Amino acid sequence: MDFLTLAKKRYACRKYTAAKVEPEKLGVILEAGRVAPTGANRQPQRLVVVQSQEGMERLARCTRDFGAPCAIIVCADTSEAWTRKYDDKMIGDIDASIVTDHMMLAAASQGLDTLWICMFKPEAVREEFGLPDNIEPVNILLVGYGAGIPADPNRHDMLRKPLSETVVYEHF
Repeated sequence: MDFLTLAKKRYACRKYTAAKVEPEKLGVILEAGRVAPTGANRQPQRLVVVQSQEGMERLARCTRDFGAPCAIIVCADTSEAWTRKYDDKMIGDIDASIVTDHMMLAAASQGLDTLWICMFKPEAVREEFGLPDNIEPVNILLVGYGAGIPADPNRHDMLRKPLSETVVYEHF
């Protein structure tokens, strides 16, 4: 499947079956995160894979889990992330987002569905999963088999702004 077909197939899944994510498919997803580019190749991403019932119950105390059987808490090690010298912008959150995007698309290529969550209680995640001070939870990726009808891959024609509203050439 070509890239745009895959990207259009992916959707925000908010209801999952109870089917577990196969270890080999999870391995592909995690490998996609490992090979994602990061600033100055610092690789500050730290991933907490949650699959057990007890772990998903702990996650549910931090955010909605939509019945997903698996979650990946995507974190950034702030002691390892690259910082832009001109304005001291630490880009660990950007690196974590790139990693998440790679994993999300890898999941779609494996026939799995995902939901990227930023609406969570960071301190609750830190406490529930024992994150050290230098590990910042950036987002959570739910992974599993969607229940119900997937979103129409052609929905972008109606839901996305045209390029003319989001792209400029040479000067704003």
